[in-house]
Amino acid sequence: MALIVAGVVVLDCSEPEKLAAFYKEFLDGEETDATANRVEIRGAGGMRMAFRRDVNATPPSWPRPENSLQTHLDFRVEDLDTAERKVVGLGGRPLETKDPGSPYEERGYADPSGHSFTLRLEPDTAPKQG
Repeated sequence: MALIVAGVVVLDCSEPEKLAAFYKEFLDGEETDATANRVEIRGAGGMRMAFRRDVNATPPSWPRPENSLQTHLDFRVEDLDTAERKVVGLGGRPLETKDPGSPYEERGYADPSGHSFTLRLEPDTAPKQG
């Protein structure tokens, strides 16, 4: 029998309900637990996250060096442009902008509370034709 049943990434923030709503929509997930100071969700792909109230939470300042990186999340996606539109539509913001005319394999963003994350293009695993 495994000692650890499941792991949960927990982000501190001043408004856990709002941050949980952002990630719940982004991950096509569902809320699995909520108390006055914590909200937990499970994404459609099984990823579990929780958001804990900390009234003194300070948003990270990444990419500036002061208070820059408290945690960082990576999400694999099949289409960077579609994922970016969803992130921005939900209130996230780009942190690293690249020349849109060139192909890039990852892009950096901040959620509405300032936590940084990266969208990485899922590598194509289909065999090459011809």
